[in-house]
Amino acid sequence: MNENKTFEDNSHWWWALGIGAVAAAAIGYYLWTQNQAEPPPKVVRTEAPAPAPAPPPAPAPEPVIQNPIEAPPVAAPLPALAESDAAAGQALSGLFGNKFVQEHFLLEGLVRRIVATVDNLPRDKVAQRVVPWKPVPGKFMLVDSAAGPLIGAENASRYAPFVKMLEGVNSKQAAAIYRHFYPLFQQAYQELGYPKGYFNDRLIEVIDHLLETPATPAVVKLTQPKVFFEYADPDLQARSAGQKILLRMGNENATRVKAKLRELRNELARRSPAPATESGASDAAKTAAKP
Repeated sequence: MNENKTFEDNSHWWWALGIGAVAAAAIGYYLWTQNQAEPPPKVVRTEAPAPAPAPPPAPAPEPVIQNPIEAPPVAAPLPALAESDAAAGQALSGLFGNKFVQEHFLLEGLVRRIVATVDNLPRDKVAQRVVPWKPVPGKFMLVDSAAGPLIGAENASRYAPFVKMLEGVNSKQAAAIYRHFYPLFQQAYQELGYPKGYFNDRLIEVIDHLLETPATPAVVKLTQPKVFFEYADPDLQARSAGQKILLRMGNENATRVKAKLRELRNELARRSPAPATESGASDAAKTAAKP
């Protein structure tokens, strides 16, 4: 009995051992399967895409030509700009006469001189080295007064012969010569620093600016802060070089010059009439005329 019992006890032990082994195996298998589970997906770090390059800036719009110059239907070939002095001087002689041109004009680099002078007239100064004419003969006359130096009335007579010569010019003929030589004027203007500019538009702008010159006062007071004389009136002193030329020559001469400028403008401009007033421009207009 004891053996059987022992046997029975041993069999229960092995049975329990078997159950434990199976349980242990099951637990181990469960743990093993958990360890073999699919790992969580890896976080793939990718670089953010580079931003798209900014589009190139839109090109500046081409300037609109306000006063186009049409080439003559039949025109003789033009010389190169650097070789145009003889032809331009001959054309100028056809307007003013050869003697007058030889005495009063500088023909070397004539087209370039005209373009540079026109462009500078609305500015503070015109460099003497670029003007196409020689100095006006005679001396600048002053009158001493208790209020200080004044411009002498006789100064107007210095300009009278030139004004008379200008009045005798046929405006249609002058415009025709200008149109013929226009490609050279345009080339000189672009070489001056305006590769997209249009010289005839600048010319019309400058004529309008000159037409806005106010009437010269009957008495013009001067000051001499340094070497050169200046206008005592701040408004007159602030005027451009071109307007000061008209002021210096006196009202009668200036009025006659303005009349000729209007004639030329009517031949060369396509839009907007010339200013009708001669009373002068506002400060804003004067500023706008000085690019």
